[in-house]
Amino acid sequence: MKRNSRLSVALHVLLHMAEQADKALTSEVLASWAATNPVVIRRTFAGLRDAGIVGSTKGHGGGWTLLKPLDAVTLADIQAALDEPLLALGKAEESPGCLVEQAVNAALDDAVAQARRLLDERLSKITLADLAAQIGPRRVVLAAAGCKDPHHES
Repeated sequence: MKRNSRLSVALHVLLHMAEQADKALTSEVLASWAATNPVVIRRTFAGLRDAGIVGSTKGHGGGWTLLKPLDAVTLADIQAALDEPLLALGKAEESPGCLVEQAVNAALDDAVAQARRLLDERLSKITLADLAAQIGPRRVVLAAAGCKDPHHES
């Protein structure tokens, strides 16, 4: 099963944006942070814009900006704005009249629904501020080891 990385990309880019909140950032700049294409950023951020998490302006000096403080945005908010399930488990539909297939699908549907509720509950308790707070100590460890942060060359 192919792993969906839209949430990871969005979180990665949003946290970098928070470090440069004083200016609008182009899709090209955001894409470079996540090693992806600017089109992926624009498609991913469209839902975030509709949810009021980010804003965008066109033209010279335009780009993407954060509209909410980091402590006001949960991972569940971002996932909901992306409008794409994190958990997707396909069920068989080859023999809809088969009692065995019906029993298997019912069990899978129930298990996936429970997993989604648990995941949604957990994501609703984690904010972007929580993630940002974890970054600082990691940079200190990298610096002490002589490593440079590839996104923040000095």
